[in-house]
Amino acid sequence: MATPVPVLRLPKGPDPNSRGFDPNSPRFIALCRTSIPISAAAESDPVQLQEEQHARSVLRERFLRCLLAMTNKKVQFQMHEKVNVEATFGASDIDVLNFQVSDLHTPIGVQKEALIRCQDVISFTFDI
Repeated sequence: MATPVPVLRLPKGPDPNSRGFDPNSPRFIALCRTSIPISAAAESDPVQLQEEQHARSVLRERFLRCLLAMTNKKVQFQMHEKVNVEATFGASDIDVLNFQVSDLHTPIGVQKEALIRCQDVISFTFDI
């Protein structure tokens, strides 16, 4: 039988200056750097900008539907340093920076409730 591990994890507090929706805000620049090379040149070509925005909206919708489908299901997380953990997925915060999970099975024990930082997760899988 797995032994619960008493660990307290607190989420990072909100940025007092902005919510990060302003593209010029420090938070947006730090967290939402563009990964599509067209973005740099998109301001000069409105067609490319519209295509990029459409692609991003489709990917965002797919990701959010995936999070919704994961709710209350066993999820396997592959993390850095070849660490694999399993937990029951609960929710994600609004910025998708943390996942709230229950019954987190780690190599050192079981945590009843925990937050997993998304930046520590390489991938995740679950059965539909």
